[in-house]
Amino acid sequence: MSVRVVVHIHNQDPFVADIDEMPGPMATNITLTNPRTRDQKSVPWITERVRALVFPLAQITFLEVVITKRDEEEVEPFFRNQIKGG
Repeated sequence: MSVRVVVHIHNQDPFVADIDEMPGPMATNITLTNPRTRDQKSVPWITERVRALVFPLAQITFLEVVITKRDEEEVEPFFRNQIKGG
């Protein structure tokens, strides 16, 4: 299952991409698929029709993990059950 992330790299606007898994502690790069801007347009500095990028982690400032509606549906009932005293 892929994870949607907002990628913040040095000297560029953030963009959205998908990753198969979070990079491990010894990783030196990350593979990003389906890169797009936050408003779902193509990223202007990436060649048209590119489906994946391999980025060195040294160039990435940080990643934001985006919670999807599906994730919310899975997590929300768990917390509701805990709050009700279950």
